[in-house]
Amino acid sequence: QVHLVESGGGLVQPGGSLRLSCAATGSISSINYMGWHRQAPGKQRELVTVITSGGYTNYADSVKGRFTISRDNAKNTVYLQMNSLKPEDTAAYYCLVVADMEHYWGRGTQVTVSS
Repeated sequence: QVHLVESGGGLVQPGGSLRLSCAATGSISSINYMGWHRQAPGKQRELVTVITSGGYTNYADSVKGRFTISRDNAKNTVYLQMNSLKPEDTAAYYCLVVADMEHYWGRGTQVTVSS
């Protein structure tokens, strides 16, 4: 069983920055990829970004140039650096880890961008 612990959400003003982290613990043989999704009120959950075990990254067009995903393989941890935040980035952010071909979701951390 894999357990995900997310942290780093909060309230920030437009133009500000936040850093999310997600640590995967438990019996893990191999992490295939790690990523972040988000869900705003009344909207479907959407992919924000993903990073593979080899370091390949993919971003939603809406966050390109502003968000950066990274991972620490030794700690089984993925990070999301969010810069130049906009009100439309407000959402619950969910960590996704695919390990040993199983999908694991975090419980979510709220990001609110407001003045």
